[in-house]
Amino acid sequence: MTPKQADFPDLDKYSWAKTSDPDPKYNCIGFAAGRTDVFWWPDDYPDADSDYWPRGIAREETVAAFVQLFQSLGYEICSDGSLEVGYEKVAIYALGEAPTHAARQLSTGQWTSKLGPEEDIVHENTESIAGPCYGSVIQFMKRGSATPPS
Repeated sequence: MTPKQADFPDLDKYSWAKTSDPDPKYNCIGFAAGRTDVFWWPDDYPDADSDYWPRGIAREETVAAFVQLFQSLGYEICSDGSLEVGYEKVAIYALGEAPTHAARQLSTGQWTSKLGPEEDIVHENTESIAGPCYGSVIQFMKRGSATPPS
């Protein structure tokens, strides 16, 4: 399966590649946080086999709750998604004020996303998947890399 043109109208303007088969066990938020074993969402998600939301984080679908979630993982708010040596970044997307997606930056400067219950992809930039499905990036966050660059 490939991402739908209607959901991601700008995806084919940039380079991208499928990196996994569909797997409904996890979603974009868990994937951005580095987890592929459970579905992360603040409310019970009807299509998920299991769900997870860290204790102490507001169980609400707000940008503030998603920012708080990534802050609990060591991220801090930053101004943009440019590649910074020694940091890993996430981008939080929203439609209006409702969070919809999170993507994680790779050490190459490209981004990786889990597209709902579907496949994981690597994409050139955050604009690649902006559009009617996920809206646009509303917040970038960064944290020091776990492993220093060589």
